[in-house]
Amino acid sequence: MHSSRQPQTGKYRHGRTGLNRLRHTLLHSRDGFLATLHGEAAFRQLLVLHGVLIGLTFLLDLGPVERALLLAASFVSLIVELLNSAIEAVVDRISLELHPLSKNAKDMGSTAQTAALLMVAAVWAVILIG
Repeated sequence: MHSSRQPQTGKYRHGRTGLNRLRHTLLHSRDGFLATLHGEAAFRQLLVLHGVLIGLTFLLDLGPVERALLLAASFVSLIVELLNSAIEAVVDRISLELHPLSKNAKDMGSTAQTAALLMVAAVWAVILIG
């Protein structure tokens, strides 16, 4: 039975609109970033890696398109790691018990990050080597 206060869409009502909604969205984003930063060593390692790569993009003599591609590749990898961490958190929230579907979900998130890092390497190789 649904509560009269919750819409039938399955989403919770928050009642926020406009700038107040934007402010809360930014606060939740900050909280998610900090939780990942403090709780995920892989994310911290990727921040260091991509911090170096992003710094290099501004030191190298590149055109705007090449620079944008290199920056985008780094951000995609960081986004994939945030999503991977979210998947892991949800799986662990459901159960810490070993289960083949839980393993699959975590392995698929890891595979997504591996693919993102291969993309980063490929973009850098194509731009630097030609």
